[in-house]
Amino acid sequence: MNVASQHRGYGIRWTVFALLVVLGLLYVKWYPYYGRAFDAAANHSIGHSILMGDAAQAPSPSWSAAFDYAMAYGKAIWKAMVLGLLLGSAVQALLPGNAVQRLLGSTGIGGTLAGALLGVPGMMCTCCAAPVVAGLRQQRAAPGASVAFWLSNTMLNPATLIFMGFVLGWQWVGFRIALAVPMVFGLAWVANRITGPGTAVPIESLPEAAPRSAGEIARRWLTTFVSMTVRLIPEYVVIVLALGAARAWLFPHIGADIDNQWYWIAGMAIAGMLFVIPTAGEVPIVQAMLSLGLGIGPAAALLVTLPPVSLPSLAMLFRSLPLRLLVALALAVVAFGIFAGYLAIALHL
Repeated sequence: MNVASQHRGYGIRWTVFALLVVLGLLYVKWYPYYGRAFDAAANHSIGHSILMGDAAQAPSPSWSAAFDYAMAYGKAIWKAMVLGLLLGSAVQALLPGNAVQRLLGSTGIGGTLAGALLGVPGMMCTCCAAPVVAGLRQQRAAPGASVAFWLSNTMLNPATLIFMGFVLGWQWVGFRIALAVPMVFGLAWVANRITGPGTAVPIESLPEAAPRSAGEIARRWLTTFVSMTVRLIPEYVVIVLALGAARAWLFPHIGADIDNQWYWIAGMAIAGMLFVIPTAGEVPIVQAMLSLGLGIGPAAALLVTLPPVSLPSLAMLFRSLPLRLLVALALAVVAFGIFAGYLAIALHL
C-alpha cells in the first residue's frame, strides 16, 4: 500500500471517530443540557431526586425498590451508555496503533492534563465513561491520564456546574471546583505512583498497525463493541439492582436530626462513593435533602462523593486498572468527601 493510500486510510478512520465523538455528544449530552440549563435558571430545579423523590426516606429494600431504581436510572443513562460503549470500542478499532499512547501515554503532567481536558466535554457519568477508560487503557493510555479523563467527566462537568449554580447557589460551584481540581490531578498522580513506571510501554516498541480495509475495520469495531458489552454490562446491571434495593440502608431517613456530626459526614461520604447516579444527579439529591433539613456537612460530602466513582463503575474497570488502585481511588474519594463536609461547615455554606 503506497503512502498516499495509507494517509487516506488513516484520515478516514480519524474522520469517522471525530464524527462519532462530536455528533454523539451533541445528541446525547450537549444539546439536551443546553435546554436543561435554561430550565434550571428559570425553575431553580432540574427535577426530582432520583434517590427518593420528594420523600424523606428511600423505599424499604425489596425487588420492587431494586427494579424501580434500575428502570429510572437506566432510562436516564442508556443513551450515554451506548455512546460510551461505541467510543470505547472505536478507540480500539478506529484509531491508529500509537495514537492514544502518544497523547495519553505519558505519566507526567502532560499526559494527565491531556486526559483531564479530553474528559471535560464528555460530561458522562462515571459508569458511562468507564467503557471509554477501558478502551484507552487497552490502547496503552497511562493510568494517571486515564483516571484524569474518568474523573474530569463528572467532577469538572460544565453542565453540572451550571445546573448547580442555578439550583444550589454559585458558592457551591466554587466549592465544587476547588475540590474537583485537586481530586482529578491528585488521584491521577496517585494512579501513576501506585502502578509504577513499569506499566508504561515505550512508544517505539509499539509498531503502527497497517491500515485495514473498511470491512475489516467494521468487523473489528463490531466485535470489540459486542465483547465490551458482554463483559461490562451484566455485572453492571446486577450491582445497580443491588444498590437500588439497598437505598434505605445507604441513605436512612433524612431530616433535621441528621446534622453535622462526624459519623453522618463519614457515613454519607461512604454511601455517596458506593452509590450510582446519572450525570448531575447529585444536584437534585442534595437539593431535596437540604430541603428536608440535612446538615450542610453531610450534604457537602454527598456533593463530592456521588459523582466521581461508584461500585458499578469500579467493577467495570476491574480488568483495566489494578485492584489496589481502584481501592485507593475509592478510599481517596471518601476522604475528599469527609474533608468537604468539614470545609463546608467552616465556610458556612
